[in-house]
Amino acid sequence: MNDGKQAALSAIQKINAVEGFDPTPLAVEYVDLNTQEKRSRLPVMAQLAWFRLKYPEGRVSVAVTAAKDCFVATARVYPSYTNPPEQYLSEATASRGYQADKPTVSPREWAQTAAIGIALRNAGFGLQFSAAGDSFDSPAVDELGGIIWSGEDEPQAPLSADMPSATAPVAPQSPAEPANPLEKAMNTLCPISKYKGRTLGQVLREDPRAILWVATKFTGDPEVSAAAKLICEQSVEQSA
Repeated sequence: MNDGKQAALSAIQKINAVEGFDPTPLAVEYVDLNTQEKRSRLPVMAQLAWFRLKYPEGRVSVAVTAAKDCFVATARVYPSYTNPPEQYLSEATASRGYQADKPTVSPREWAQTAAIGIALRNAGFGLQFSAAGDSFDSPAVDELGGIIWSGEDEPQAPLSADMPSATAPVAPQSPAEPANPLEKAMNTLCPISKYKGRTLGQVLREDPRAILWVATKFTGDPEVSAAAKLICEQSVEQSA
């Protein structure tokens, strides 16, 4: 690598630098199905955590519209919640439709997540990695990481042109009402030894970074990881 390229890469590493925070450990590896190369990718939740550290008063707004066979989401990233609508750092649009191999995934939530990730990448949160927030062609990268973002237990059907509703219909639910997914996630015990005996909800108020670690790095129990990811996603929606 020549000196000029090395200097350019070093400069890119400093974009949106936050003292005491290195996003590199939060990156995950995946294999490019076309080239078979191993690449690094920064998950959307890690991008959001980085953004919050850089802009504590920032906000991410998302607008979603229904198209014929998909949902289209537009995300805008603002350095401050006081910024007027057109004074944003970056903007991105993504569309997602129903996928038979992910029947419990809401295409609306998926589109939101993709748009947020691309907008954050465009704002410089993830340019240091091979990929961040891209609209990958499944199954090269699983953007959802197995998360049931919407908390639905039944698959959503794709939209059709003659549907008057702006949202996709959901298959009939069983008579028994399931427990609130977020409440269940909040009551899940934290796997970190430092917080033994405490729930993820309790730890969230004291150490949000710990929840992000469980969501992106903990591999001991998929259900616990999924609970932490759901909490992170809910935090995004509340701040949008």
